[in-house]
Amino acid sequence: MAHEQFFIDPFNVFLVTLTAFVGFTTSLFSRPYMRVEVARGRLTPGRLRLFHSMYQLFMATMLTALTTNNLGLLWVMMEAATLSTVLLVTLYRTPAALEAGWKYFILCGVGIAQALFGTILLYFAAEKVLGAAGVSALLWTHLDAVKDELEPVVLGLAFVFLLVGYGTKAGLAPLHNWLPDAHAEGPTPISAVLSGLLLNVAIYAVVRCKVLVEGSLHSPLPSRMLMGFGLLSVVLAAFFLWRQRDIKRLFAYSSIEHMGIIAFAFGMGGAVANFAALLHMTVHSLTKSAIFFAVGHAAQKTGTQIMERIRGLITTSPTVGWGLMLGSLAILGLPPFGVFASEFLILTTAMREQPWATPILLAGLGVAFAAIFGRVQPMVFGETTAKRLPHPPALLPVFVHLALVLMLGLFIPPWLAEWYRAAAHLIGGQ
Repeated sequence: MAHEQFFIDPFNVFLVTLTAFVGFTTSLFSRPYMRVEVARGRLTPGRLRLFHSMYQLFMATMLTALTTNNLGLLWVMMEAATLSTVLLVTLYRTPAALEAGWKYFILCGVGIAQALFGTILLYFAAEKVLGAAGVSALLWTHLDAVKDELEPVVLGLAFVFLLVGYGTKAGLAPLHNWLPDAHAEGPTPISAVLSGLLLNVAIYAVVRCKVLVEGSLHSPLPSRMLMGFGLLSVVLAAFFLWRQRDIKRLFAYSSIEHMGIIAFAFGMGGAVANFAALLHMTVHSLTKSAIFFAVGHAAQKTGTQIMERIRGLITTSPTVGWGLMLGSLAILGLPPFGVFASEFLILTTAMREQPWATPILLAGLGVAFAAIFGRVQPMVFGETTAKRLPHPPALLPVFVHLALVLMLGLFIPPWLAEWYRAAAHLIGGQ
């Protein structure tokens, strides 16, 4: 039984690779960045040690959650991720950071409790089919093999709790309130991995459960719920973008918008939509982490996260300015970046499969484009009286990530496309 507790299949193999890569590049970024924070007195050496230890714990929970076959262990890892990141969000110990950490702990704690109840309901349904098999009744491969025999009413109820629980961790509206505060008040490397890794793993957990529930219900209800939460997230996030003054909060709401797009695509299902959702998970993770790297340097050099006070980065720090502008254009879906390719696939599939939702998606994307571009453009190209700043020491991860996103917009390697196709088939693509 022990050898069945972990497994690799087409769905999690690329996510494991992506998580390890973004975790590695974020660690390269965080070393010099956090040293500057210590030098400026924002952090003590003891808190720096806490940062590095909790960062390693967070990465361990993410990789374990992706590779475990046991839905109970998946829940444990998501809870452990919450506890480790609470300590990271509150690292600066300012009143705003403590409030953000408390909100994060309460909201995600309540959400993860809902996911626990959904997991218990899954076990209850599985035990009637698999017998008193102990932990094997929560092994995803065992459940997937007998999903047609599971009690549909129980699984339908379980999915409601699982979607609410893991949807809270994914930042889906209206369960998103923790995310902007956590991004704005925590250290910048944590903003990068929260957006680039944690949200992906939470969506991964939702989709794993959706496969089981749809196989039992033979009903589109789980898909419709995902589409509903996804569209609500896109619309709410797009309009909240207009109200932001803090650059990290701005891109936190952008993450909520993109998680909504991914949830909507998985809700549509089918080979093309699932393929596009998997591609969007990849390019969003790479792009958003690169943006937070650039934002971190910009805020560190100017001493503020307030957008009105950051002007003329192209003059004062050209590499930071170009990194922020290119990252913003990429996340807004301009060709030839990979976000354009994934959003194009999602929109064209929606036109064919769910035409009623297409105007809502287009409106959300249009509003988000205007809000983000209208704020980033003066930050990069606006007039400034500040002197030219020294070249930041950790900008390589920004341009490596953006180069990969550009490549994925022009050419998807055959082995990666095969991973996506196999995963899309596994989770319901025809």
